[in-house]
Amino acid sequence: MHVLVTGGGGYIGLELCRQLLERGDRVRVVDRFFFGAGPLEALDREYPGKIDAITGDLRGWDDAWLDGIDGVSHLAGLSNDPTAEYNPDANWQMNAIATERLGEACKRRGVRRFVFGSSASLYDGLGPGMFDEQTPVEPRGAYSISKRYGEEALLRLAGADFAPTILRQGTVYGYSPRMRFDLVVNTFVRDAITRHKLFLHGGGWQWRPLVDVSDVARAHIIVLDAPLDKVGGEIFNLMQENYQVRQLAMLVAGSLLLLGRTIKLEDAPLPPIVRDYRMTNLKMTQRTGFTPAVTVLESIDTMLKMLPIDDVAFLTNPRHNNIAWMTMLEETHAAQRPFASIY
Repeated sequence: MHVLVTGGGGYIGLELCRQLLERGDRVRVVDRFFFGAGPLEALDREYPGKIDAITGDLRGWDDAWLDGIDGVSHLAGLSNDPTAEYNPDANWQMNAIATERLGEACKRRGVRRFVFGSSASLYDGLGPGMFDEQTPVEPRGAYSISKRYGEEALLRLAGADFAPTILRQGTVYGYSPRMRFDLVVNTFVRDAITRHKLFLHGGGWQWRPLVDVSDVARAHIIVLDAPLDKVGGEIFNLMQENYQVRQLAMLVAGSLLLLGRTIKLEDAPLPPIVRDYRMTNLKMTQRTGFTPAVTVLESIDTMLKMLPIDDVAFLTNPRHNNIAWMTMLEETHAAQRPFASIY
């Protein structure tokens, strides 16, 4: 299969590219390489001639990017609530409008297989309960509103010539060559190592559906392979399990204790925006036979083995935190070219 991965140089995208290449597929990546192209270049050296990397912005779409493509995995865009709120206009253009235009281009070019990395944050704010794909959603933040628009636009386009599948991905965790430390489990790992303490805001009783980055990649591949009558025009929740934030902190602290590092847990006030929701991925299991299996504990162990845990400069590098990196680049661009936009 020849797969176009938008955002293929990113946190999830790199793992997806690796898994596709490992099984013998060809990959075309469209990415702005906002966080650098080094990890994808390393993957290209491992699989020479199998990656076609295009430095491109989906807002300036080129239909030639679909030449010879059998399926699309769409991961590009701003990736969470904080980045969306940082620049709501860029978020809307990338996550909503560009998704719709990409779907239109695939339908126009006869690319039927399409997987959209949406977000479980659409369930945030609905109150207590266990939410499934039939739950009416009321997105309230810039990020979830843009993701919902993308979902609805793709479903409107669905038909015999275009069969999109939407994956409402839980909060992702785990190791990736394009590492992120602004996701709850990964943040706890970094803070436990560098600060020797973890803060539990409001006691850490909030629920989150979580999923390992490698399982997210596997889910995209399973959908790309699945019979279209089972997945086309469908929404699937994607998670390994629902966890309370304090459980995550305890798992991280316990894992560091095994390495001889004592981590203190401290209560802290609730932030202005509190995310608290649970969901079920039963439909994904029943329809495709796939259930994400990499637990938080297993993922923490992998991160502690793969990360340079004694290299504080690496762990605190702004490149691994989306808001910190965006802020730094914006300040640099403003100093060099006051009217230029990095987006």
